[in-house]
Amino acid sequence: MSYDNICKFLAEEYPKEFAKWLLCGEPQDVQVLKTELSLEPINADALTLLQTANEILHIEFQTLPASEPPLPLRMLDYWVRLHRKYRVPVQQFVIFLKETNSEGVFTQEFILGNTRHQYQVLRLWEQEPAIFLANPVLLPFAALARSQSPEQLLEQIADQVANIEEGKQRQNIATATQVLAGLRFDDEEFINQLFGEEIMRESVIYQKIIREGVQIGKQEGRQEGRQEGRQQGRQEEASRLILRLLTRRFGVVDTTLADRINQLSVMRLEDLGEALFDFANISDLTTWLTQDNSQN
Repeated sequence: MSYDNICKFLAEEYPKEFAKWLLCGEPQDVQVLKTELSLEPINADALTLLQTANEILHIEFQTLPASEPPLPLRMLDYWVRLHRKYRVPVQQFVIFLKETNSEGVFTQEFILGNTRHQYQVLRLWEQEPAIFLANPVLLPFAALARSQSPEQLLEQIADQVANIEEGKQRQNIATATQVLAGLRFDDEEFINQLFGEEIMRESVIYQKIIREGVQIGKQEGRQEGRQEGRQQGRQEEASRLILRLLTRRFGVVDTTLADRINQLSVMRLEDLGEALFDFANISDLTTWLTQDNSQN
C-alpha cells in the first residue's frame, strides 16, 4: 500500500470526519461512493469519493505532483464524469503529502483555450497541526503539518494516539501515523520508539498492506497478459513490500539477504510477511531463510 492509499483507507474508514474537516461543517449522512466513472476505467489508486446529502466530495491524495495524465486534466475529467452521472455539486480537493517546491503543488486549475476548471489544493506542510491534533482520526496528518520542532510534534501525536480508547481505531491510527511519518523523518528507529510494531501487526491497515501488495502484483501481471508476467509482477511487488517492512524494523537489509528474499515465491513471501513481526532481530530473518531453503 502506498502513502496515498494509506490516506484513502483512512478517508473511507472514517468518511464523516474527513467531510467535516474539508467542508468545514457538520455534514450528515456521509457515505463512501463506490462507482464506475465510465466511459472508461480510471486509475482510482488514491481517489476517494464521499457523498453527502446534496454534494459529492472528491479527495485526491498525492505524494508528489508528477502524474500522467497531468493532475489538472485528471481533476477536470473526474468532475465531468461525476457531474454527468449525479448532477449535483462536486467539491474537489488535492492533498499533497510530501513537501516539495515543485510547481505542480501550486497549480489548482486546468486552463486550455476557453476551458477553465478549478479545484482546491492543500499542502500538508503548510497546515497548522492544531486541527489534526483536535481529531483522533486526523492525527496521522499532523505528522506532516507545519512545525518548528517536528520531533516534539511526533511525540505529542504518539501520546494522543496511545490515549485513543477504541482498540481498532488506535491500531489503525498508529499504523497510519508510522507510515506517513516516514515521509518526513529519516530516522526509522525514532519512529519505532514512539509506535510499537505490535500495534502495526494487529491493525487492519497492515493486513491491507500485505493483501494489496500481492493484489497490485496480480493486476500488473494481468496487464502483461502472460502467465510469466503475472507471476513476475506479483513476486516483485510482494518482495519490495517485505523489504520495506524489514527496513522499517531493522534498518537497511544486507544485499545478500535482500537477494535471497527476491528469490522467494509469492507464497513464501506471504508467509514471511506474517512471520517477520515475530522477529526480534535480523538474525531471526537469516534463520527463517535458512530453514525455508532447507525445506525446498
